[in-house]
Amino acid sequence: MRLGNSSSFSISDRVRLLSPLSSSSSIFHAAKFQNGSSFRFQKGNVGNGVAIQASKEDSHRSVPDVVFEPFEEVKKELLVIPTIPEASLARQKYTDRCEAALNEQINVEYNVSYVYHALYAYFDRDNVSLKGLAKFFKDSSLEERQHAEMMMEYQNKRGGKVRLQTMLMPFSEFDHSEKGDALNAMELALSLERLNNEKLLKLHTLANENNDVHLVDFIESQFLTDQVESIKEISEYVAQLRRAGKGHGVWHFDQMLIDGATVA
Repeated sequence: MRLGNSSSFSISDRVRLLSPLSSSSSIFHAAKFQNGSSFRFQKGNVGNGVAIQASKEDSHRSVPDVVFEPFEEVKKELLVIPTIPEASLARQKYTDRCEAALNEQINVEYNVSYVYHALYAYFDRDNVSLKGLAKFFKDSSLEERQHAEMMMEYQNKRGGKVRLQTMLMPFSEFDHSEKGDALNAMELALSLERLNNEKLLKLHTLANENNDVHLVDFIESQFLTDQVESIKEISEYVAQLRRAGKGHGVWHFDQMLIDGATVA
């Protein structure tokens, strides 16, 4: 038997013939090495011998030992699907602790929105009349309420139950003898944003501890970046209002909020 390109195979390779070599068999035969290489041989005009053509296949390619058997493996999943009407069918790997913590964060978002709405009402008064600040806090209130609604939608998506909690009545007066109302309100907003960020980070930590990868991704992708940007924006507003004082500078700051320009 004459091997073609035999130098590409090691001596230790063993050959397993898939069909026997005999004059009565088909003119094409195949054999395979243990390392995944293979060759094809063909009877030819080479006397009484057989000419073999070898081909090197990708030796790194492996056939998986485990085959997915869906109808067999799905049996354990069928056992855990609830049958009572009160239970969620969508809930999977969603712990009670994560569910409760998300409900608490919904309450935080609504409370922050409530305070911002009170600030909007204050600056919209006829004897205060800072329309730029009123618009800023109205938009901020809407944004926080949207965050709460996103979390409620997510709670339902994961098979949890939304449980709204009590909200405290916010202050209605925001004037300050030393700072003035604008700076006092903006410092309050900065404190709320920082507090909200702390709450979100705690929720993120809890989701990690419970190996809830989906909840971790939800918090990271939808809230954390936005929270950092809000803290940065309001920090700049506080710094600018501290320079402006309580007089005409506050009016100028308010006008730039109305115009939507960058406050300088």
